[in-house]
Amino acid sequence: MPGFADSFWSSDYAGGLGVLFGKLQQGVLENQQVLTIARMRAEAEDLYGMRLGDIGPATDKVTGGFTRDDGASLKKAFDGVRSEMEEASKNHRRIASSIRELVVNPFSRWCDAHENRVQSSQDDLQSRIKYHDKQSEAVRKLRSNYFNKCRLVEDIEEENKLAFQDPSEGSPKGKQIIPEIKVEENDEDDEPLEIGDEMYQPEQIKKMLEHVLSTVALGDTKVPILGTYQNTTSGAGIVEYLQQHLGATTISHAERVGQDLVDHGFLRLIGNVGNTFANSSKMFYQWRPRAFQYAGVPEKKQPLNRTFSLAPNSDFAESPVVGAVGEYLSGWSLVNQHPNETPAQRLRREAAEADERYKASVRKLDLLRCQLEEAIIDHLKFMERCELDRLKAIKSVILDFSGAISNAIPSLQSTVDKMMLYQETVQPLGDLRYLLENYRTGGFAPKVQIYDNYYNSADEQTFGVDLEARARADKKRVPNAITSILTFLDNHYPDLEGDEARRGIWLVDVPLHITHRLRDEINNAKPVPMETLQRYDIPVVASVLKLYLLELPDSLVSSHVYEIVKTIYNTPASESTDSARVSVLQNTLIQLRLSNIATLDALMTHFTRLIELTSADEAYTTALAQTLAPCILRPRAENSLTLEEKHSYRLVRDLFAHKSQIFSELKRASSLSHSANNANNRPRAISTDESNRKANMEARTRAILAAGGSRSRATSPAPSPRGHRRDRSSGGPETRFPIQTSPTLTSETRNSRGSLGSTVNRASLDIPGSIDSISTGPDSHAASSALQQATNGVSDSSSFGAGVADAGTDEGGVEKRNSLGRPSHPVVGRLATARKPPASSSLNRLSVGGGGKLEQLESRPQGVSLTDKVMDD
Repeated sequence: MPGFADSFWSSDYAGGLGVLFGKLQQGVLENQQVLTIARMRAEAEDLYGMRLGDIGPATDKVTGGFTRDDGASLKKAFDGVRSEMEEASKNHRRIASSIRELVVNPFSRWCDAHENRVQSSQDDLQSRIKYHDKQSEAVRKLRSNYFNKCRLVEDIEEENKLAFQDPSEGSPKGKQIIPEIKVEENDEDDEPLEIGDEMYQPEQIKKMLEHVLSTVALGDTKVPILGTYQNTTSGAGIVEYLQQHLGATTISHAERVGQDLVDHGFLRLIGNVGNTFANSSKMFYQWRPRAFQYAGVPEKKQPLNRTFSLAPNSDFAESPVVGAVGEYLSGWSLVNQHPNETPAQRLRREAAEADERYKASVRKLDLLRCQLEEAIIDHLKFMERCELDRLKAIKSVILDFSGAISNAIPSLQSTVDKMMLYQETVQPLGDLRYLLENYRTGGFAPKVQIYDNYYNSADEQTFGVDLEARARADKKRVPNAITSILTFLDNHYPDLEGDEARRGIWLVDVPLHITHRLRDEINNAKPVPMETLQRYDIPVVASVLKLYLLELPDSLVSSHVYEIVKTIYNTPASESTDSARVSVLQNTLIQLRLSNIATLDALMTHFTRLIELTSADEAYTTALAQTLAPCILRPRAENSLTLEEKHSYRLVRDLFAHKSQIFSELKRASSLSHSANNANNRPRAISTDESNRKANMEARTRAILAAGGSRSRATSPAPSPRGHRRDRSSGGPETRFPIQTSPTLTSETRNSRGSLGSTVNRASLDIPGSIDSISTGPDSHAASSALQQATNGVSDSSSFGAGVADAGTDEGGVEKRNSLGRPSHPVVGRLATARKPPASSSLNRLSVGGGGKLEQLESRPQGVSLTDKVMDD
């Protein structure tokens, strides 16, 4: 039974959680109703006991009755009835006290705590969702800004190409040479300067300025209207320095030195008109950038702020208009951070800055999403426990309530029995199941906000990227992440103790934050290093593969074929057979992209081998199929109908049961389609070497005739030599499965099978035919060797590893780890629709034999290895 953590998800997070917390708040009200019943029953019992206690005193007030008849038997009866009233009063008051002590007081405290738990969880999740939505909106704005900047960069680049194009291009007249006059620049920095009636060399000036700037006090001076100036010193401060360190004997001498510094561009007067130097504490001089350059001291720069200076008693001091203007001018920076920058450079810089902000915002959003999903799962699990505790608490309340009444009043046993019956009808697990079945909104299906690069969207991350785009970026048919994880698991299955542990890694409920930790390390669009996977437990690696499949934009078996799969499994069993259903599944799955088919084949090969090698029972197969069903096929939109459908589960079971038949036909159909496309779209290449073609063909024909022996029927007329022309394989890499799950063949096996297998099918996606289909007669080995030599290297034994192949297994002594056998159906490749070789009957006769060297090859154990070859674009 699914739990809260896998039942209340929606595309916007808030939808599913709103349904759940609505039901939880309803449970809070139900608690108050149960508490009201117990409280009012206690009050009623207390009031009833008080009224029963008033009966005795009321009868005593009547005089002249039974008090006068001391010995009558009727008085005893009266006294007995009167005492029963008093005893009944005590019993009912005891009931009221028991209800308050056992039910009302403890349950009221528990209800308050439960309400606080539900409300705090709801508030926490709402705040997280609000923050996530706010960040998502910021990402959309930054993305729009980034794309606009990129478009502006492209526009200005196009304008620059047209604007700076040489107008004389294409003109018959030659370019006019414009005369230029070159003037030598005088290096004024190397000339000595006269300061204070003395000549100073550049090195002396540098040392002097360096000492001045490090000694005198540099401050900021605020000038009305103009703003604040940095690196300023008063005239009196400069004169004091000159007298102490440069030997200025008089103030007039020091003023002459200061005036020379002003004239040479090292100082300037601020706040006044002119450039006169004077010994005044009210006149301030700013050290200009040339002084810092000479001294080699970095200049302290701060943005200049424009401010207004108004009299304190001015009527405009408190004016809002003046305040607004001052605020505007204060934010106006007068210092250009990027001087001498062209518009094109500025746009490129702004585009790069926008890209960085957008990328950082996407990463922050992805981190927030992961944290939000972790928090949601934690809260959902906690709320599931709280709801289950609430149902159990209500059951206990009813039990205590009925016990308080039954212990005090045996006469109400029938009522108590009914209440006991009512409390027994409360089934907490059943009520929880009812809530899930009627109010669940969807399974766990994370929606990844990927970084959408303007030029390429598959170079920054692995998770959440379209499978075809990820595979194309990896130059593989199956993404590197999947092949690396499957290879890692295959290598570490032997490290586990027992088949139960090997099977259990796919059913372990790994905490999401641990899975996200591994996801964050490998979510970089790079090959997954085995060292990273080895730092985590094997169930965590399996969990991150399931998370990768769940975060795909579309399920592995596309949601577009969900209705077709639904129709297949809605067909009554009496009108459908396994073979017919498998055939329809083949026609349905052939609509998928090759990367999806290759990935699905690799996964099914892995799981069917795991089931067979560990001798998994029906219960485990069912549990595994239920776990993988949402990873393989999901509807386009979750609703109350799709939640109850089991079509994804049944599809996975059929893929387990008919894996070889389904995928062999898929690969055969892909091969035929690819051959037809190549025949129509790509011309045959012209042979570059025809010198030995005729001799090679004659030798090949003789080898085939020698291998075939005596014929049972006449040979077909040999076609023209052009019919055997085979310059190159027409099969392209775009229809290959780069994942090779078949074992690596030895050189002897390649020699014995490569020539025939590759000649029959060179560009096919299908698995080569089983060894049983190749002749094992006495002369088969020699014939195949002669045939291979006669073809002069035409056959390519490497084509056996070009597709996704299963490891072969015979019935005699093959190790159980090689339990996935090669399909025994005949190979249908590209040549199935092309011209047949002249000695086709001899080739057919080679497929019948009674024993030989191929039997030894067949009995060899063949392991399964996941290798993904580079995809040629």
